[in-house]
Amino acid sequence: MIDTTPVRIESLHLYPVKSCAGFAVGDALVVETGFDLDRTWMVVDGVGDFVSQRQLPRMALVATRLRGEELVLRAPGMLALHIAVDRVEVPCEATVWGNRMKAYDMGPLAAQWISDFLGQPLRLVRFDPEQRRLADARWTGEVEAEAAFQDGYPLLVASTASLDAVNARLAIAGEPAVTMSRFRPNVVLSGLDEHGEDHLHELSFSTADGPVVLRLVKPCVRCPIPDVDPVTAEVGHAVGDALRAYRSDPRMNGGVTFGMNAVLVDGIERRLRVGDAAEASIAFA
Repeated sequence: MIDTTPVRIESLHLYPVKSCAGFAVGDALVVETGFDLDRTWMVVDGVGDFVSQRQLPRMALVATRLRGEELVLRAPGMLALHIAVDRVEVPCEATVWGNRMKAYDMGPLAAQWISDFLGQPLRLVRFDPEQRRLADARWTGEVEAEAAFQDGYPLLVASTASLDAVNARLAIAGEPAVTMSRFRPNVVLSGLDEHGEDHLHELSFSTADGPVVLRLVKPCVRCPIPDVDPVTAEVGHAVGDALRAYRSDPRMNGGVTFGMNAVLVDGIERRLRVGDAAEASIAFA
């Protein structure tokens, strides 16, 4: 007998441009690489290596929205940049964590916009959907999980209880509460105990479009980005301090974790919606 627990989707989130601000959505289309148009674009330097809030915290201030057939970028002091979702320009290559892949440069206007705001020469590129970039099979097993410009896995799952646990520790330390935007998940669940997602195997949703099954495969080791204030781009240390005090994960050789990377088992071209319920199966060591 498989132990299960009921959970519900509390919120869904998209991040069209890697490491720029994301936004909540009421529903999300599931595709081979996770959610449609999630981490489809990326900012790169002169040799095509990705840049992120780790090096450029001001990326947190670049707001993204999908409006009809356009990606719209906004930032303080800048006119909005409108990019057609179906437009590409020159083929190029880009690198994420040493993984070189095909991409498309989005042209001089986009490059000038992002360079002006972030204060150094940069380019905006789009993932080439004709290629298959696979997540690490050591964690995904028999599932050939595709990703776009995500760090390594198509989806990130977290829970409201886990955020509450971090905020409780911040309160004890005299620090203000933070929002889930610090952790940049795609799927936020309610109905779990704190960090209960650590112990889940699969999420089986019965949606209006048919079943969607996600498998939670790898704890998400956290970098300094949760310490970047998404409103001001100021860099602190309180969130990292709180996590280091209790979230050293032996599965990741002591790395500090929050949330679980997930892959798609079933559900391509189906939609997940806020409020969807799932049976979550428990993973046993």
